Amino acid sequence: MQQTRKLIKKLAKSQAPVYISGESGTGKELAARQIHHLSSRSDNPFVPVNCGAIPAELMESEFFRHTKGSFTGAIKDKEGLFQAVHILLMVNTHSVSS
Repeated sequence: MQQTRKLIKKLAKSQAPVYISGESGTGKELAARQIHHLSSRSDNPFVPVNCGAIPAELMESEFFRHTKGSFTGAIKDKEGLFQAVHILLMVNTHSVSS
C-alpha cells in the first residue's frame, strides 16, 4: 500500500498520460481520483468514463466529437470528451472489437 501511495504522488507531479488497469473493484477510480486531486490540474473537472457502457460504434464520436447529422441520432454538434476535460479516467470493462 505504501508503494502505491508513493507511485500516486509521483504520477500526480507528471504531465504524462496514465493508464490504470485491473480487475473490477480493485480501486482504479480511487487511484485516478487521488492522482487528479494531488495534481496541478485538480481545479479542472475529473470525468470517469466506463468504456464498457459505450457501444463500440459510438466510441469515436464520444471521445473525439461529432457533428449534427453525422449519424442517426446526432441531432446537434457535440464536443468529444478529450476536448471537454483535462483529466479523463477510462475504465475498460470489456474488450472493444475493431
